Amino acid sequence: MAEKLYYPNSELARMAHCSSMEQYKRMHERSIKEPAQFWGEIAKQFYWETPATEDKFFSYNFDLSKGDIFIRWMEGASTNISFNLLDKNVKSGNGDKIAFYWEGNDPEDYSRLTYRKLLEETCRFANVLKSKGVSTGDKVVIYMPMILELPIAMLACTRIGAIHSVVFAGYSSDSLAERILDSKAKVLITTDGVWRGEKLLLLKNICDEAVNKVKKHGHQLESCIVVAHLRRLNNPQGNPKTKGVNGTSNGTLMEMPNISWDDDRDAWWHDEMEDAEPSCYPVWMAAEDPLFILYTSGSTGKPKGVLHTTAGYLIYAATTFKYVFDYHPGDVYWCTADCGWITGHTYVVYGPLANGATSVIFEGTPFYPDNDRYWSIVDKYKVTQFYTAPTAIRSLMKFGDDLVKKHDLSTLKVLGSVGEPINTEAWLWFYNLVGHSKCSIADTFWQTETGGHVITPLPGATPMKPGSATFPFFGVLPELLDEDGHVIEGEGEGYLVFRRPWPGMMRTLYGNHQRFQNTYFDRFNGFYCTGDGKHDF
Repeated sequence: MAEKLYYPNSELARMAHCSSMEQYKRMHERSIKEPAQFWGEIAKQFYWETPATEDKFFSYNFDLSKGDIFIRWMEGASTNISFNLLDKNVKSGNGDKIAFYWEGNDPEDYSRLTYRKLLEETCRFANVLKSKGVSTGDKVVIYMPMILELPIAMLACTRIGAIHSVVFAGYSSDSLAERILDSKAKVLITTDGVWRGEKLLLLKNICDEAVNKVKKHGHQLESCIVVAHLRRLNNPQGNPKTKGVNGTSNGTLMEMPNISWDDDRDAWWHDEMEDAEPSCYPVWMAAEDPLFILYTSGSTGKPKGVLHTTAGYLIYAATTFKYVFDYHPGDVYWCTADCGWITGHTYVVYGPLANGATSVIFEGTPFYPDNDRYWSIVDKYKVTQFYTAPTAIRSLMKFGDDLVKKHDLSTLKVLGSVGEPINTEAWLWFYNLVGHSKCSIADTFWQTETGGHVITPLPGATPMKPGSATFPFFGVLPELLDEDGHVIEGEGEGYLVFRRPWPGMMRTLYGNHQRFQNTYFDRFNGFYCTGDGKHDF
């Protein structure tokens, strides 16, 4: 017996950017048949110092027998991503709009940042980076928790054409050292520490261990910039405190832990920012200039430095965010992912800001101080789109329905799932209880390498089936192949491959194009292979 299909509610469909399967099919067909025209029209929504020409908009080779693999979008164009995310929003009258609500580990720690303030802080920190000798093409490693300085640091890098590499602030000093060494980073940005629930992590000390390991391999890090995060927080030890707000001292009596320091290398963020100018002219970057490196675990050997570039990533992050979450002005969006992962890059920072969105950034865990923390945040900020992982959903199910029912979740319109396939039981709980059987569920399939969603429902258009990512996004042409490389027609189990590139796709593995070709294109000639093994579709 076929599983039941769930249809978008009529009110959501009526207002949606894509409001029917017929519209989806028309748009998808055009994106495949006329990629330059389809993406060219979307690109016009952004500022280009030098616009792309249609004849050079799109070129690629997926066939190793014809030469090296390459993917190029919008050749000849130039832009700056921070300009499109920040200046453009301020100039269009959204300067006072909230870009980010920040919710700390402790519910009493919270803050907000407008687009105007985010632009100023980004420019200040871009000037700080320049004062440290960072220029176009230099690498900056960011090892930070989910605090507002993290997107500021990322955007400051894009402002001056530096390449950021965010490392998840739960990784060991060995993992951090490996990434600093591989990228040959000039500057490291971190915090003194962070509370995760009731656990204190001294990130600066982990950084120092990593820097010492890097030094033994002959690489000298020039600067380490440290956010004094702990001193402005409420701490879980029960010490007296006042209401703590990100960016201010809350007067807590907590004794500061011992943080290691090197006067020749280390500098406090607040000291550097104090005299920095709040304006910084953007560096115009070519369409295929590198934007960031994000390391993903290799099945063997060292991590793979996935490289994303400027123009294609911008338009793909913006477009997937707009359509997959059906974002509209006035919505409040929350993705629970850490910026140490690709989900945090595309769907916490770049995609939302490219749409002038208001988002929530959450520093803590779903279970601190209570097991209903996620639902209390949805209630507090009146969240309309909520994007999280099946692992979190399954964990939260164990605490029963009452913790969900005690909060007002009526503002929710779209629920998203990311990171792994979602099982039917969790999908139904998410849909029926959290979404009150009225929210669309965007079960998204994608990878670090794809840059954005590649197979996903669209909230106002796609019938939903528990556990199914449904249909390809615009510009995406998937196939299922058997062991011999033959296309499997209809349902089956096989290797998921893609016949052509989309704008947000990775361009190479940093410093190792041969590994890129061997990993993703050697198995099936003429196709990008996800490398995830076999899939059921």
